[in-house]
Amino acid sequence: MKTSFIEPAILLNAFAMTLNIPLTAQYVYRRMWEETGNYTFASGSNVSECKQNRSDPIFAFREEVQKKTSLFNLQVEISGLIPGLVSTFMLLSSSDNHGRKLPMVLSSLGSLGTNVWLCVLSYFDLPLQLLIASTFVGALFGNYTTFWGACVAYIVDQCKEYKQKIIRIAVLDFLLGIVTGLTGLSSGYFIRELGFMWSYFIIAVVLILNLTYISFFLSDPIKESSSQMVTMSCSENLKDLFSRTYMLFKNGSRKRRSLLCLLIFTIVIYFFVVIGISPVFTLYELGSPLCWDEVYIGYGTALGSTSFLVSFLGIWLFSHCLEDIHIAFIGILTTMLGMTLTAFTRTTLMMLLVRIPFFFTMMPFSVLRSMLSKVVHSTEQAFPADSVLSYWGVHCLSHQVHGQHLASDPSSAKWISYFSGCCCCCCLRQVVKLRMT
Repeated sequence: MKTSFIEPAILLNAFAMTLNIPLTAQYVYRRMWEETGNYTFASGSNVSECKQNRSDPIFAFREEVQKKTSLFNLQVEISGLIPGLVSTFMLLSSSDNHGRKLPMVLSSLGSLGTNVWLCVLSYFDLPLQLLIASTFVGALFGNYTTFWGACVAYIVDQCKEYKQKIIRIAVLDFLLGIVTGLTGLSSGYFIRELGFMWSYFIIAVVLILNLTYISFFLSDPIKESSSQMVTMSCSENLKDLFSRTYMLFKNGSRKRRSLLCLLIFTIVIYFFVVIGISPVFTLYELGSPLCWDEVYIGYGTALGSTSFLVSFLGIWLFSHCLEDIHIAFIGILTTMLGMTLTAFTRTTLMMLLVRIPFFFTMMPFSVLRSMLSKVVHSTEQAFPADSVLSYWGVHCLSHQVHGQHLASDPSSAKWISYFSGCCCCCCLRQVVKLRMT
């Protein structure tokens, strides 16, 4: 019996992603630690702060490990950039005709293959550079961005009214907050009790369950006629994808084209700040003066995940008295404040408290995505999902900007947040003007 509830697949994927991100960041950091010098990595020491003595050799060693880890993360991101862009564009665009399940299945297969390879890599202590090759191959099948884009398009297909779209996406944010919060809270204990190899194995099992649910239990409302599938070759299908994207802008009015460009640019810039810097947070917490262990990093991840819950409550509350554009303004401005405070954080207590301004961080994603869906036609709902293909270029760039500078100069986050936040606010101000005309 088929069902149209996409939420179980999203939650299973969220568990795998939330556990994988801090797990991989700490695994790479420890491997770099072991390969850089003879210092022993203190695992399970419950350390939450360490002295910042620049004359101490361990201080310079930590900085060197941070820089090497950041550079390696950049290389990994670049390896998956081009195949990720191509696969995301093709899979999400073709989902308007072939159905939403295809990008979900392929991206889950890519994630499964990458996690199985990480499991083998950690068990046999294979060279860390092999992770670059596995990321490249996995990106050919899509990635987490492809999966989320297909899921959001699936939800939009089922929601006929604009308010219904916002509420359902907000409810999904609420559920994501619970899952990611619990997963982040337990991620440190996974590493401490099971180690990296078995933690990656658990992620692989969850992805297999998710693939089973999507393939055999999830219905797909969009079906292409068999005659169309036979008559269109691969090259014709690719040409059709670019043609439909071009016609989307050409046939629209000047106001519609301006709204599309402004909304996409705003989402990309905001994504630059929120998503691009998340792995660097882990690097900063591992280094001096915090020196957090895996459990404290799990606490920080769980506290950051409460933004899903609070953003859900914020959208539900503010939607009764504010317009959607004003809700996006609130989320962007509070995120700018949180980034500024993080740049000057030096103690564990402050690093935990500084997560509070990030509580409304997810509100702009839900609101702007719904606004973007409202601008395009109901048969072109994969185009808003296609805008995420540019996220990976921005994501790679953000690793280069943040990774090379934030580890050694945390105050640079202040200027990055100021610039990005001001760009988002200026774009949204133009959106307001266009909607009033």
